[in-house]
Amino acid sequence: MDSAPAEEIVIVATRLPEAAGARAYSTIDIDAAAIEDAIRLDDALRAAPGVSTFRRNSSAVANPTIQGLSVRASAPSGAGRTLVTLDGAPLNDPFGGWVIWGAVPPDTIADARIVRGAGAGPYGAGALLGAVQLEERTTPGASLTLEGGDLGYRRLSGLGLAEGDTVSFMLAANVEKSDGWIPVGAGRGAADVPLASESTAAVARVQWRGDGRVFSARLGGYDESRGAGLLGADSRNSGATLSLILAQPRGHLAWRAQAWAMQSDLANSSVVVAADRNSTTPANDQLETPALGWGANAALRWSSEASGVEVGADIRAADGETRELFRFQGGAFTRSRVAGGETLVAGVYAEAWRDAGPWLLSGGVRVDQWRATGGERTERDTVTNALSLSVAPADSEVLAPTARFGVRRDLGDGLALRTAAYAGFRPPTLNELHRPFRVGNDVTEANSALEPERLIGADLALEGGSDAITWSIGAFVTRLDDAIVNVTLGAGPGTFPPGVFVPAGGAFRQRQNSGAIDAAGLEAEARGAFGETLTWRAALNYTDADIVGLRPAQAPDLSATVGFKWRILTETTLSMEISYEGARFEDDLNTRTLAAATAVDLRLEHALTPTLSLYAALDNLFDAEIETAETIDGTESFAPPRVARFGLRARLP
Repeated sequence: MDSAPAEEIVIVATRLPEAAGARAYSTIDIDAAAIEDAIRLDDALRAAPGVSTFRRNSSAVANPTIQGLSVRASAPSGAGRTLVTLDGAPLNDPFGGWVIWGAVPPDTIADARIVRGAGAGPYGAGALLGAVQLEERTTPGASLTLEGGDLGYRRLSGLGLAEGDTVSFMLAANVEKSDGWIPVGAGRGAADVPLASESTAAVARVQWRGDGRVFSARLGGYDESRGAGLLGADSRNSGATLSLILAQPRGHLAWRAQAWAMQSDLANSSVVVAADRNSTTPANDQLETPALGWGANAALRWSSEASGVEVGADIRAADGETRELFRFQGGAFTRSRVAGGETLVAGVYAEAWRDAGPWLLSGGVRVDQWRATGGERTERDTVTNALSLSVAPADSEVLAPTARFGVRRDLGDGLALRTAAYAGFRPPTLNELHRPFRVGNDVTEANSALEPERLIGADLALEGGSDAITWSIGAFVTRLDDAIVNVTLGAGPGTFPPGVFVPAGGAFRQRQNSGAIDAAGLEAEARGAFGETLTWRAALNYTDADIVGLRPAQAPDLSATVGFKWRILTETTLSMEISYEGARFEDDLNTRTLAAATAVDLRLEHALTPTLSLYAALDNLFDAEIETAETIDGTESFAPPRVARFGLRARLP
């Protein structure tokens, strides 16, 4: 009697396959190898020109409040104007909108795609300049990475994914520590200390599949601490995420439903630096910032070989507050503050596409309703508990219709022309609405009357490809109305509404909907291979952005990257990454300039066995001075100097 054939194990992801209409929009895929080799996920994403966090430092040392991601360099902000999702669940913090990149071990990410341009359709609120779609690994296997290097750096990262007939399990963890470097260059004093950091993240996921359906439950957690480079200034953030997905992702009628929750907390202290930089005085102690975000989304898609329609809905809610001490006088904090509130955004959308020979047509409409409720700000005397300020802003509500439409025309011989127009919006975060903050002597006031930002834009691009090379070159224009900007309103010493004292040498700012940011730019990408031993890629972004006659803060005009991977021997590869970024302004008045910078990273990897490899890396090979900040008195800070790293990596299929 013949034995029954072994059952083929089919790996089913929880996401719906990419819709055919997506080819009508501007996207860039991040190389899987770049993700695997990255210390942190944001390091890999920044290989796409125009994509950056608010400042040039990696998220390993950047303050959590400035880790929001921006695309196209037209309007960076600490909160970010880009929606980041992991298998459909937002990663943007419920209180501040920034992304804690250390919460996602790079080993767990299989694919990363950046969609440029405002996202209607399934992306919705927050996808103002674009969206980053992260997809978690589903293929069985295991990996273990151990590395260390200069500046007391060490990292241990591991992943294991086992697959059965119907159930799969994934466990992953990442532990990272660095003694850091002193960022201040000339004029440093005893108050300047290294940017030390520690980070831990872990993920557990279980998936079940059967009858064409898949269920996934994912739990993640993280804890990070880092110094700010100044004596007495540091931060710590922690949190957890939960995601539940049930989907039938294949077939002519596919569907997907997801529920998620995110809990986060941030403690952050800031100081005032003495004129000789030999001492500091406490300025603010943000004791905790408990926040809870939750939401759900669902999509139903009908598709054939030539057309398709997707309808869906989603809801996101956030509830959080900051609890802090401020106004340091006589050796103690004399004021306490509790400030926060709730926000909710819910939307519905419909999107359709049709592939008609050489023409691909795609379009979608969406309507969102955003509400800010329960806002409050209470300040008290720490000794008497007497009330010094009590504000309960009125609730607000906005209805926001958005849309996007794209056309792609195949021209033959591997050429294609595509164009798209879109509109999007980003509501203010709880942090922007309710929490003032202080950095050094500069004070930025919150604004509970902020309205959502809105953007309209259009793209046009020509694409081509052959067996040896693929390329794309395009242009875009955008207009961002009601941009939320930190506007400088005065200088210290002085007292500003609502009773905020700014010391000498400091600036008083407030978050405001400050006019419009008009931007126009060019973007190009190319990648290819020379034979079987050398692969390469290159990309650039040029953006001319303007707000009331000035360039937006932290927005470089030109950025470019070039990457090579050369297989020297069968077991040995040499990789090089070159990145250039033009000058950017530190402040909204364009009075402080961060110089242009070029960084070169080198990596040599040798396979000792089919499953074990050894590598060495030199980050910032030529020890370039990469300026990351400049204070009002001209003190400059810089990214890491040249750093050598060595590692051992084991992979099991």
